[in-house]
Amino acid sequence: MFFRISARTLFTRIVGVIIASGFVGYLFGQTFLAISMVSLSLLAWHYNHLFKLIKWLWQGKSIAPPQANGIWGRIYDGLYRRIRKQRLKQKQLNERIRKFRDGAEALPDAALVLSTELIILWGNKKASKFLGVRWPDDIGLRIDNLIRFPEFSKYLDDGDYHSPCLIISPINNELQLELRLMAYGSDQILLLARDISKIQRLEEMRRDFVANVSHELKTPLTVVRGYVEMVQASETALDPHWKKAFTTIETQVSRMDRLVEQLLVLSRVENNVDADNHQQVNLSHLVLTILEEVQWLNQDKNHSINHDIAPNMSINGNEHELKSACLNLISNAIAYTPTNGIIDIILRNDSNKIRFSVKDNGPGIKPEHVNRLTERFFRVDKSRSRNTGGSGLGLAIVKHVLNHHHGELSIESEWHQGSEFIIYFSPEVA
Repeated sequence: MFFRISARTLFTRIVGVIIASGFVGYLFGQTFLAISMVSLSLLAWHYNHLFKLIKWLWQGKSIAPPQANGIWGRIYDGLYRRIRKQRLKQKQLNERIRKFRDGAEALPDAALVLSTELIILWGNKKASKFLGVRWPDDIGLRIDNLIRFPEFSKYLDDGDYHSPCLIISPINNELQLELRLMAYGSDQILLLARDISKIQRLEEMRRDFVANVSHELKTPLTVVRGYVEMVQASETALDPHWKKAFTTIETQVSRMDRLVEQLLVLSRVENNVDADNHQQVNLSHLVLTILEEVQWLNQDKNHSINHDIAPNMSINGNEHELKSACLNLISNAIAYTPTNGIIDIILRNDSNKIRFSVKDNGPGIKPEHVNRLTERFFRVDKSRSRNTGGSGLGLAIVKHVLNHHHGELSIESEWHQGSEFIIYFSPEVA
């Protein structure tokens, strides 16, 4: 029940009581004594309830306040109403927290709530299973004091959480974890750790399968090519029918050989076999060497290949992988640009990065296909790719090479207007 009283009403009541007591005292000839006794009684009554309120607030175990009439009864009722309201809000808040925790516990991933200073505030049970972080025992500790991996420390120092961080579980060497950090609320960070061990094992099996099959195919292809060349080199004249058949066989064996070679390159790049073989590479000299080597590809197409190569552009990396990436972009431009096209190859500094670009005036790429170009075996036009010898592996190789060299691939293309493939190398490798 809503109760409202103003200071004016309270003052009027007190004055009314004093006047009434003074009038009664006047009738008995004791005006001052009557007013004094009533005033002291009022004061004692108020102080009595004031002490009861203090005792209840500091020592009371019941949520119900003391009982009283009059203005103090209203005060106690108001306090009790406030308490019940607060308890209801607390109950609703606890229910929301319980639902949040139940939801977080149901996640297949480890979840940790951190402060902006990376101090642990809360964690689910999976955090203990994956990361060894126990809640509430480890509350108040910094996460980097519990997860001591150089790659994780660098991940935190860089502050770039757009890509995940891959580590081995601190408590189980068989678990490969993918860590992601994201803003949570206004002043918190959410850390999610996902077990990707099965995915990694499947990926390794796929890479091993591709590598093994590719190696196994090399021998029979070499044998078939050798017999075909032996027959073609024979002094015995072949019937036109058989001559055409052996020419077709040679063409397809050559195409298959290029595909196997690219599979081997992709397998080697994916497995990062040459990760420790990084050295200072003169990118300017490398690109000029590639341009000389690809001239034979341009014999039939007769493209106008223009280049603007800044001198002495060097980066720290693997020369074989870098050559493979640049060669794929240039050979693609030559292969997919119609005859007598224009290809511009540029290598120069762009702000604080090294920029290598290959631009052509070919047919271009539709917007819906651009994001899929780096997928293995993806080809925009399958029939045209077969005619040009494309395998759909070139840009996949480029993507993995750039991952090893902190590079970034940008593709700009307009349908029927040409395409430009741009590689940016960050200062870390320059």
